[in-house]
Amino acid sequence: MIRILGIDPGLRTTGYGAISCSERGAALIEAGTVEPDSASPLAIRLRQLHDGICEVVECVRPDVIVIEELYSTYRNPGAALMMAHARGVLCLAGAEHGVPVRTLAHSLVKRALVGAGDAGKDRVNRMVMAALHLESSPHPNDVSDALALALALHNVREHEARLPATAHR
Repeated sequence: MIRILGIDPGLRTTGYGAISCSERGAALIEAGTVEPDSASPLAIRLRQLHDGICEVVECVRPDVIVIEELYSTYRNPGAALMMAHARGVLCLAGAEHGVPVRTLAHSLVKRALVGAGDAGKDRVNRMVMAALHLESSPHPNDVSDALALALALHNVREHEARLPATAHR
């Protein structure tokens, strides 16, 4: 069994979703958000984000953390820079707790769950609900996205395990 913590980074709302995966499938452990005070200066918001995700890591005790990669074609470069700050403190939290951090591209998450890199949020959300046997949709979208990341990494890891060792290089 493996415990995966998916994190959808943001400076306003960071969604997280922890799942346990075994041969029988995936099960939800915990999901929610960390929401730094948007009126605070950047340094304070980053500390709040770091502290909040550290609490989650200490509670969930994941074997691996997966964070969404930055888009390479942000229309607003300022948004990409702010997201990079958030991702940095999330990676730091993983390192401080000795938890490996992986990243997945948004399109890979969609392909791993739905089979199409251009799938809409609705389709991805339905797959998250089906895979975790949820009766209602995780809210806000940041939580659903975090759970999608965790499920996608589980699928990716299963494929990596079937590949010859030379394919991982």
